[in-house]
Amino acid sequence: EVQLQASGGGLVQAGESLTLSCQASGFTFDDDAIAWFRRAPGKGREGVSCISSDDGTTFYTNSVKGRFTISTDNARNMVYLKMNNLKPEDTAVYYCAVDFDRRKCLAAYYQNRFVYNDYAYWGQGTQVTVSS
Repeated sequence: EVQLQASGGGLVQAGESLTLSCQASGFTFDDDAIAWFRRAPGKGREGVSCISSDDGTTFYTNSVKGRFTISTDNARNMVYLKMNNLKPEDTAVYYCAVDFDRRKCLAAYYQNRFVYNDYAYWGQGTQVTVSS
């Protein structure tokens, strides 16, 4: 059974940093699309970043480019989202998600937008709150 366990959220001030972690179990990173999404209060789900687990291709939505970094530790089945210079508008519940079709992240890379939001497996979410 595929399971994703996200952690690392918290309350920080603007300009500070947080690193989110996501432990995956029930499968081994191979040629997957792994992503972080977020849902801010009163807004819809937004794709933040994704990575193709085999070749490391990454994509970031414009609002986080240069501030967030996605990475994986394939040996430990871990996914990370390093968030620097956090802003109040980054406040949201963050979710990690996985799909066994790596093309879902490659499509974002080539089209410069999250084309697919229907990833197959989702974690439970971790709250990030950034105060001004």
